[in-house]
Amino acid sequence: MDFKNFKIPYAVNQQYTKKVAYFSMEFAIEQVLKIYSGGLGFLAGSHMRSAYNLKQDLIGIGILWKFGYYDQARNHDQTLQPTWTKKMYSFLEDTGIKFQIEIHSAPVWVKVFYLDPETFNTAPMFFLSTDVPENDHISKTISHKLYDANESTKLAQYILLGKGGARLLEEMNIERDIYHLNEAHGLPAAFHLLKKFNGDLSKVKEKLVFTTHTPEEAGNEKHNRRLCHEMSYFSGLSLEEVSKIEGSDDERFNHSLCALKMAKVANGVSQLHGEVSREMWSKYDGICEIKSITNAQEFKYWSDKPLYNAKDENNETMFDYRKKLLKKRLFKIVADQTGNLFDPNIFTIVWARRFAGYKRADLLLHDKSRFYKLLNHPKYPIQMIWAGKPYPMDYSAISTFNSLVEESKNNKNMAVLTGYELALSKSLKQGSDLWLNNPRVPREASGTSGMTASMNGSVNLSTDDGWIPEYAKHGENSFVVPKADYANMSIYEQDNYDLNKLYEILEKEILPTYYDSPDKWRKIQYNAMNDVKDQFNSDRMADEYYKMLYNLEVKA
Repeated sequence: MDFKNFKIPYAVNQQYTKKVAYFSMEFAIEQVLKIYSGGLGFLAGSHMRSAYNLKQDLIGIGILWKFGYYDQARNHDQTLQPTWTKKMYSFLEDTGIKFQIEIHSAPVWVKVFYLDPETFNTAPMFFLSTDVPENDHISKTISHKLYDANESTKLAQYILLGKGGARLLEEMNIERDIYHLNEAHGLPAAFHLLKKFNGDLSKVKEKLVFTTHTPEEAGNEKHNRRLCHEMSYFSGLSLEEVSKIEGSDDERFNHSLCALKMAKVANGVSQLHGEVSREMWSKYDGICEIKSITNAQEFKYWSDKPLYNAKDENNETMFDYRKKLLKKRLFKIVADQTGNLFDPNIFTIVWARRFAGYKRADLLLHDKSRFYKLLNHPKYPIQMIWAGKPYPMDYSAISTFNSLVEESKNNKNMAVLTGYELALSKSLKQGSDLWLNNPRVPREASGTSGMTASMNGSVNLSTDDGWIPEYAKHGENSFVVPKADYANMSIYEQDNYDLNKLYEILEKEILPTYYDSPDKWRKIQYNAMNDVKDQFNSDRMADEYYKMLYNLEVKA
């Protein structure tokens, strides 16, 4: 293939001819390609698959992380041990493209690899690497670990993605109408364009769109402005010029705020998150419009076909048989990792996603007596599985993970699994009866794990946040903790309220339905599967990005 004059290698659908470059720090495309950490990557991966389904004129740009995020191993006492192993990918093609970009006032070589659309049914994708012999050791480490803990390295990674991605497009002579930043990590692309257009911000605005994923201002990344400047983040722009664009003299540079000033349009990732974002940023002048495009996941990749077939034929025996088979498959993984033999006839709850404080992995254990009563209930027993990767330097989240491991050692109905990546995620969704999602409202911008759980007949029990208000019908397709006056509650009060409501719903509604009214439970599973299939399939989302963001003409 001639990468110097690259053309999209499939016939583009005439509805999607606007030429787009999609920048993301992480993509979860397939288990074998370990360049992702969590939800942001799962979303980007589904987006790339849907771009291929719809034959959109879109290419993905990311980074080839030599060590991935990290491999989740265990210490001798079963506690979490992050390990880093060099990854090998024979299916990626060396494009032969090499170029230099400026990072920390020095030239850094960038090498480019290509993922063919036919390999995993994605849009064409390009991955950048600095791990080449021409670079010194420090420069090589830029593309070693996703979300490196060192601040300078992290900024260098953003520069590699943004400036490196923009330079790649020039190297390939591939013109793109739209630069889509999935989160603000790739913002250096905008400053590269600004330099290219001789400081004409209106020309940058024509091209830039931005997806924000954070529902609170404190969660938006800020770094020392002078450090960003020294790292060559701004492509030669002076600190005064940057402050003028951002509209702030704060010594900490706010990546998201600046992205909202430089983009023609932005979006939040659920209807609720769009509202929260518009409110949150309204105090700043010169912000672009923030729309709402709800996250979604690719149906073909995630859904269990035999389960859907049994449902569509209303073959209840086959449906129940298939679900039990999926549970047995998951329980083999549980047995292999923990030595616990789970029973496919027992109601199984899974909590699995990134381990972060606000997601409250251990919330049910805040009332241990109530939890153990459920675990060992003579009539309505439960089994519970946890999985997820804490950030390797988030010692609080790691502590939560390890405390759950300790707790599970005394209980044959509890398990904590390691290796929460695409394959395990799929198994957990297929093999669970209930998908527990209990973030503190309104901290979850969207959350997508519950969507893919529904695609596998696993029913959601959730706090009312993110995508849930657009989907949930309590007692019909899912179960939802009714919202309280959270704004006027302390964290302690909020946690207590949610905890009690979760237990009430479990004890009084979910467990009696599952055990005493299996036909009613199956109907809830059917509804969950029907209601998620189209509205939360990423083909809908990829279509909306074109209609609502890429094709938008902004009046001068």
